[in-house]
Amino acid sequence: MRADSQEKTEIAEEAEERPLARLSMSVENALTDRIIGAAIEVHRHLGPGLLESAYEECLCHELNLSGLHFQRQVHLSVNYKGLKLDCAYKMDLVVENAIIVEIKAIDELSSIHKAQLLTYLKAADMRVGLLINFNVPVLKNGLKRMVNHYTEAFPTPRSSAPSAQTPGKGSNADSLSSSSPRFSPHLSVSAVSRRPL
Repeated sequence: MRADSQEKTEIAEEAEERPLARLSMSVENALTDRIIGAAIEVHRHLGPGLLESAYEECLCHELNLSGLHFQRQVHLSVNYKGLKLDCAYKMDLVVENAIIVEIKAIDELSSIHKAQLLTYLKAADMRVGLLINFNVPVLKNGLKRMVNHYTEAFPTPRSSAPSAQTPGKGSNADSLSSSSPRFSPHLSVSAVSRRPL
């Protein structure tokens, strides 16, 4: 339990410094884990079938119990060619000034909902957002985490497969085409017409 309170303190301290510097991805991951945990708790007690506003109210209660700071229905303006437009966009929740949470209670998430969250992330100059659809039997099927402008380096994959090695160290295109059955000329026949491709 002591480690959990220390983690909460570190997250809160780093969130307060956000205007000066972005949160690290590990802190954003810890925040999203806590938000998802709160959402699972709400879904476990209420299940699917309620209005979005009920889920928002209950999620806010859970976030408050977990000690996370948040804002509700945050107005978002759009910057168009240097002109600030108040288009009446409202983000459902902004947690620790770092994570945008969009709450839904719909049959299924579609590309327009993902585009909405991505637009909010870009307009607010934030990196991580959660799209949570509570109208599903199992909440993990209603979760979508989105990242805007991922700036940290991707980890180098570890592989011992010869195909993952650099050319000259056991693998090249010529040796694959002559020895692998995937590139055999006998396999280049159409399955429908039995004619060579």
